[in-house]
Amino acid sequence: MRAPKIAYYISMPPDKPQWKELYSEVVTSGLCTGCSACVIVCPHDVLDYDDKNGAYKPFHLDIDGGKEDCTHGQRGCTLCTRACPRFRDWESEIDIFMHGRNRTEEEVSGIYQDIILARTTDSNLQEVGQDGGVVTSILLYALENDIINGALISELENDSSSWKAIPTVATTKEEIVRGAGSRYTYSANPIAYLDASNKGIDRLALVGMGCQASVPNALSAKKAGKTARRFVLTIGLLCSKTFDDAIFDELFDQRYGIKRETIKKMNIKGVFQIWCHDGSYHEIPLKEAHHWTREGCKMCPDFAAEHADISAGGIGKFADWTLLVIRTDRGKEIIDGMIKKGLLETKPSDEDQEAVELMHKLARISRKRWPEFAAQRTRKYIPVK
Repeated sequence: MRAPKIAYYISMPPDKPQWKELYSEVVTSGLCTGCSACVIVCPHDVLDYDDKNGAYKPFHLDIDGGKEDCTHGQRGCTLCTRACPRFRDWESEIDIFMHGRNRTEEEVSGIYQDIILARTTDSNLQEVGQDGGVVTSILLYALENDIINGALISELENDSSSWKAIPTVATTKEEIVRGAGSRYTYSANPIAYLDASNKGIDRLALVGMGCQASVPNALSAKKAGKTARRFVLTIGLLCSKTFDDAIFDELFDQRYGIKRETIKKMNIKGVFQIWCHDGSYHEIPLKEAHHWTREGCKMCPDFAAEHADISAGGIGKFADWTLLVIRTDRGKEIIDGMIKKGLLETKPSDEDQEAVELMHKLARISRKRWPEFAAQRTRKYIPVK
């Protein structure tokens, strides 16, 4: 991985940083997670996205200033840097916007109001969903109660046999249910905003890992215009890493004889769990998958999806239950409404305190990835022995 040649803050860039600074400080430094936020806000259509061969990176079209600079940026356009949830002091800016304060050093998993365990009461959603079907249930509740009119999620392309995860905008119950379940390769869900905008869908939920869950509030915190106003709900997924698509052929198939088209469902519970259509079940040690860790995950400090309205993850001793971290008033309002209508079964988090401690532990591990050359306020919250 190529490291930058100089520290960013030794010589301060211009007061209005643009693509030129974003390209050098984030895109090519290793900080870029590939969330696609810069692409969806670009008003001049000079940014595009490369999702081929595991790249998952934005790029600047050569027709306008080349790959390293932007003529619109030279004239004062700064939207791409304002959208980026990894540019300079991103974490503090978003924390203050969301909660009116910076987090304390003890809040290693971010600021939140409550933590509970939950699962949907709909047996069909439990079957097709992951870890209790809670995320799918939340999206359906928001859609049916006119909180949203679309959701940016991922689904498996074509007949799902390729296990290629692709971004999509879901506007019906059927489309939301079709996107249920977890994929452990990357899908830049925010980029489906472009399709939603073209269709006039203007009240959006976003489901994504921490890097993506920071996008809506990064847009709002740094006043990135109408794009920010169209996001009304963010559900973040607890995530330590995603894997390059090559893991299917090079690990699952070559070492274990599991072909991607035979896979029915996957999960991670300390090991890679794989269920196949023929009824067989396989476990693969996570250490064997390390080689296929996606480049965009190696410096990401956010395990707990710290800037979502609701963070969700299937960790803990209760199978088919989801750990829910309720962070905002909007998140609390939705969960309370679902409980009142009998759509969720819940347990207090102290019934599985080990799950909460595991979240904090994995958050600490992830925060240690944040490099010394990047914004130093974020390093303030990296625990030191």
